[in-house]
Amino acid sequence: MTTVWNAQTEKLQSQLQRGEVLETRRDQLLGQLLFCEGCCCGRPDRGFPPLPKDRIKSRWKSGKLNEVIQLTISGCLGPCDLANVACILGADGSSVWLGGLREESSYDDLIQWAEECRTVGRVLPLPNTLEQHRFQRFEAPGAAPPNCDEVCSLALVNATPETTV
Repeated sequence: MTTVWNAQTEKLQSQLQRGEVLETRRDQLLGQLLFCEGCCCGRPDRGFPPLPKDRIKSRWKSGKLNEVIQLTISGCLGPCDLANVACILGADGSSVWLGGLREESSYDDLIQWAEECRTVGRVLPLPNTLEQHRFQRFEAPGAAPPNCDEVCSLALVNATPETTV
């Protein structure tokens, strides 16, 4: 049986076979916001708070927020003990992890943050209302906990369209 791929997949496969460096047209983004909706997060059937996915997606679409902050609703991101989890990835590879999201206001704050990032054309610090939800996802064994003022202020804050190209 011969598999027929779409034109995008065919082009990608040709580039890979020729050893070309892959490039994306989506490289002008400031960052990406991933919401976990996996084994625990967003699963009221398992006793966890719901993820207001439809509302978030609607606001993202109406505000054209994907032009600056890519929205991804993902499967399990872990760590399940901090459900509901979200992760913000910066264009520079930095990340901010949020856990224990359950209040509608937390999701509203993230939407408003993305709207404000779009308005100013750069990634802004997260609202203080989300500070209690921050956690360090990966720590070196035996390392002292990071100073959140230094680590969590994130290199994202310094990202601009000029520095993300």
